Amino acid sequence: MKIAIYGAGAIGGHIGALLAMNDIDVTLIARGEHLAAMKANGLKLIDAAGEHIVHPKCTDDPAEAGPQDYIFLTLKAPSIPMIAGNLAPMMDDDTTVVTAMNGIPFWYFFGTEGSHKDHRLDAVDPGGKLWDIIGPERCLGCVVWSAGEIVSPGVVRNSYGNRMPLGEPDGSRSDRVTRLSKVLIDAGLKSPVRPKIRNEIWMKLWGNLSFNPVSVLTHATLEGMATSTDAKPIIRAMMREAEAVAEALGVDFPIDVDARIKAAEDVGAHKTSMLQDLEQGRAMEIDALVPVVSEMGRLVDLPTPTIDTILGLVIQRAREAGCY
Repeated sequence: MKIAIYGAGAIGGHIGALLAMNDIDVTLIARGEHLAAMKANGLKLIDAAGEHIVHPKCTDDPAEAGPQDYIFLTLKAPSIPMIAGNLAPMMDDDTTVVTAMNGIPFWYFFGTEGSHKDHRLDAVDPGGKLWDIIGPERCLGCVVWSAGEIVSPGVVRNSYGNRMPLGEPDGSRSDRVTRLSKVLIDAGLKSPVRPKIRNEIWMKLWGNLSFNPVSVLTHATLEGMATSTDAKPIIRAMMREAEAVAEALGVDFPIDVDARIKAAEDVGAHKTSMLQDLEQGRAMEIDALVPVVSEMGRLVDLPTPTIDTILGLVIQRAREAGCY
C-alpha cells in the first residue's frame, strides 16, 4: 500500500511517522525548512511513547511521489483549493483522497438524499473547483482528534490524542475504508469506520466554530473561555445555532452543548489553532469553520445571528493582522 501525506506538518507528520514506523510505503509532501530537515535527518516524532526517528520519502513535488493508493490532505482548509491541481500525478483510477482537515469538507452533500443532494458549498469550495478537480467520489471522511506542533524543522510533537475515525460519504463499509482503517489501527491510531461520519465532523466542528473565533477576539485558552462568565454564553449561543442547523440536516449529537463545552475545558490552557495562526501571522482557517455554518443555515432556513456577528468581527481582526 502506498500512502502520501500532503501537508506533513504537525498532524500530517504524526500520521506519516506512525505509518513509516509500521513499514508502510509513505511519502511526505512538505516544503521549506521542514522539508529540508526531514530530507537531511529524517522525521522525529515526540509523543507519549518517547522519541522516534523515521526516514520516509520526502518531497515537495507530487510527480516524484507518483500514483498512490491513498492521499491524506492534512493542510489547513484554505490551502486545499490552491494545491488541488497538484494532486494529478499522484492519482490513478483507484486513488482515494482522505480529507483530514478541520471543518466541513467540500464533498459534504455528495451522495445524500433529498433537496440538498450533491449541493456544492461556496464557503469551502468557491466555484466548485475541488468538486471538479478532485471529485467527491474519490473521498473518504476523516476527523482528527489530536493536537500537535512542529517543535523545530523536522521535529513534530503529538501533545494529546490519536483518535481518527474514518467514513464513507454514503455510510458503507467499503473495501477501501476497511483496508485503510486496519492499516491506521495497526500503526497505533484509533481509526474505526463510522457509518455516520458527518456526526463526527459536526462534533469536532461544534467546538472549532465557536472556541476558535472567540479565542482570536479574546486571546483566551480553551479552559479560559469555557469558564468565563463573559465568553461562555457567546460560545454556548453559537453552538446552539449550529446544533439546530446540523439537526435540520439529519445530524445526531451524542452529547449536549454543556458537555461539549466541558470537554473543551478539560483540555486545559490550550490555545486554539486559529489563535496560534494569528500570533504567528499565518492565514487563518475561518471559511471551513464559521461561514460554512451560516451558509448551511440558509439552506435550511435557520438564522445564525450570533455566529454571523462573531464571524464579522473575526474576519476584520484577521484582515487587520494580514491573516485573511
